Amino acid sequence: MFDFSIVTTWIDCFLRDTLGLGDFWSILIECVLVGVGILLGYAMLAIVLIFMERKVCAYFQCRLGPMRVGPWGIFQVFADVLKMLIKEIFTVDKADKVLYFLAPVFVIAASVGTFSFLPWNNGAVVLDFNVGIFLLTAISSIGVVGVFLAGWGSNNKYSVVSALRGAVQMISYEMSLCLCLITAVILTGTMQMSGIVEAQTGPWNWLIFRGHIPAIIAFLVFLVAGNAEANRGPFDLAEAESELTAGYHTEYSGMGFGYFYLAEYLNLFVISGIATTVFLGGWAPINIGIEAFDAVMNYIPGIVWFLGKTFAIVWILMWVRWTFPRLRIDQILKLEWKYLMPLCLINLILMTVVVAFGWHF
Repeated sequence: MFDFSIVTTWIDCFLRDTLGLGDFWSILIECVLVGVGILLGYAMLAIVLIFMERKVCAYFQCRLGPMRVGPWGIFQVFADVLKMLIKEIFTVDKADKVLYFLAPVFVIAASVGTFSFLPWNNGAVVLDFNVGIFLLTAISSIGVVGVFLAGWGSNNKYSVVSALRGAVQMISYEMSLCLCLITAVILTGTMQMSGIVEAQTGPWNWLIFRGHIPAIIAFLVFLVAGNAEANRGPFDLAEAESELTAGYHTEYSGMGFGYFYLAEYLNLFVISGIATTVFLGGWAPINIGIEAFDAVMNYIPGIVWFLGKTFAIVWILMWVRWTFPRLRIDQILKLEWKYLMPLCLINLILMTVVVAFGWHF
């Protein structure tokens, strides 16, 4: 398995030794390169996910989806991006201007921040702290602030109702998300993202195999709670078009709306990426203990494994969105507080017992 740290070490040595730059300039250039890489990856993945959403939606509804702009409609998203960039940015007269303009910044910052924690390959993790899971959940919660500020700052009754719905839903389902991640931390013994992946290398070592029943329960609950956290159907009550127009971003146009649009799709990718990292081995290949088979699997680059697993989960979540009807707010909260939350607490105790008695693989 290729170790990407070879590349990063070479770049660092090139800046320090070959070019003779000091610590300050070397670190500054490296940070700029990493930042540009994150933003480029963020933008390209958003384009892929939007196009994928349209085609998956069309498939489930027996349609073709966008077909006219470019072959098979592949340039339709680029046309939409251009349209969004040149649209007039207007503001609401009686809106709270500070909160109105801060809201998209909070939403996109939370999305980019959590995106930076994803381990793409061995040695290719931008933010890899020893308390990575804790920081990941802390940064992701900033998005709730952005949603609430967007609704309140717009001074629009529909937006306020939407923001209240979105905030209470996201805060509620964060509890189940965190408990599922804690369940995985108990099994692996680390909160570091790279450490969680390394704990899953080896034959049948993915967490859903190692932790058997408690890990499978945590994985399934994580997908449900993650779907709700990303405001995706059937949990998209905050953006219920039939009731609230466009929800908390009704009064936004141009790139103000574009930030919310980008964050929604990248949050879907981030949730899928975290599920891949924590429960499906991340960039680790599937090994079954047969030497010839494992050798072939190890030749496949880690980033291919990571993207393949992540997009498989993205497809499943899109399948769920276009299959089930939207839930009511009371049903959403009842599902979390009466079913998922108690299930996660019981599952956490069960995983603790499994680890304490060494019943895991």
